[in-house]
Amino acid sequence: MPASIPVTGPRCAIVVDDSRAMRSILRKALEERGFDVHEASNGREALALLERIQTPDLALVDWNMPVMDGIELIALLRRSPRFEQMAIAMVTSETDPARIEQALRAGADEYIMKPLSGEVLRERLILLEEEISR
Repeated sequence: MPASIPVTGPRCAIVVDDSRAMRSILRKALEERGFDVHEASNGREALALLERIQTPDLALVDWNMPVMDGIELIALLRRSPRFEQMAIAMVTSETDPARIEQALRAGADEYIMKPLSGEVLRERLILLEEEISR
């Protein structure tokens, strides 16, 4: 198992998922790793929230959401210099290799498949933290 990266100060994350239960699970995992967490239920809501908060270090984004899906949100974020350094993980039940490739091409740094196990989520968050610290 990868070693934990020490928390060096408050870090910020955004969780974008239309499932309140999934947002709660991801929030808890992030808070345990020292992140301040903001939530949105779709891509459009996330964009509005991002106008009002500091630039997050990390975004966990669901694929299938109403109003604006995760692929569209990630592509929009990656077009903005403000979000170039933000680590982004697509967290989804989409398992088709073509979909994984599509998410990575859109700008996701990691791809986390649902259903989540606590251990897999912890390992992926550690990888994303390594991405943040680069």
